[in-house]
Amino acid sequence: MPEPIMIAPSILSADFARLGDEIETVDAAGADWIHCDVMDGHFVPNISFGPDVIRAVRPRTRKIFDVHLMIAPADPYLEAFAKAGADIITVHAEAGPHLDRSLQAIRGFGKKAGVTICPATSEQVLAHVLDRVDLILVMTVNPGFGGQSFIEAQLEKIRRIRAMIGDRPIRLEVDGGVNIDTAARVVAAGADTLVAGSAVFRGGTLDAYRSNISSIRAAAETGRPG
Repeated sequence: MPEPIMIAPSILSADFARLGDEIETVDAAGADWIHCDVMDGHFVPNISFGPDVIRAVRPRTRKIFDVHLMIAPADPYLEAFAKAGADIITVHAEAGPHLDRSLQAIRGFGKKAGVTICPATSEQVLAHVLDRVDLILVMTVNPGFGGQSFIEAQLEKIRRIRAMIGDRPIRLEVDGGVNIDTAARVVAAGADTLVAGSAVFRGGTLDAYRSNISSIRAAAETGRPG
C-alpha cells in the first residue's frame, strides 16, 4: 500500500498573537503534522522563533512536531529543540560541514532525522546519508519567507530523489508554494508529505482551515500514480 499523504501546516503563516490557539484549531481542522519553520536571520533572511516557543506550544497538540531548522550552525541547538518537543528535526545540507554527524546527533537525542535541500542544491548531497534519514525535505521556494511562488524546476528533482529512496522507509516532503494547484504535481513526482502555510491558514477560522486542508488533500490524491 502507498504511504498516506500527510498535510503539515506551517505555523509560520499562523497568527503569532494567538499561536497556541491556532495550533489547536489547525489540529482540529485535520492537520497530520505541525510544521515549525525555525529561521535565524543568518542562514535565511528572516527570524521566526526558537526552542522556547516550541516548548510553550507543545502541550497544545499531540500531533507530530516537524521542526525545520533554517539555521547555521545547527548542531549547537539540536539538543535544545529535541528537549523542547520536536519529533522530527530537519537540518539543511547547506548549513554545516558535517551532515552525517548532524543526522547522527539528532537520532542520538531520540528524534527522527531529516535533511533539507534548497532549490539550487543537487540531490547528490543525499547519496551518502540515505541510511541516516527518516525524512527528506525538498524546498520548492528559496527558504526564508512564506507565500512565495512554486519553482517548477524542482519537480524533476523530486522524481530523482524518489528514485534514490527506493524502498527505504523515508518520507519525501515538499515545502514552498504548495496549494490546490501544485499539490497533485508534487505527489505525482513522488512526494508524500506536503507543507502548506498560507494555503492552509487563509480564512482564520476552524471551518476555513478544515476546508483548506481538505481541498489540498483532495488535490494531492489526484496526483497518485494509477
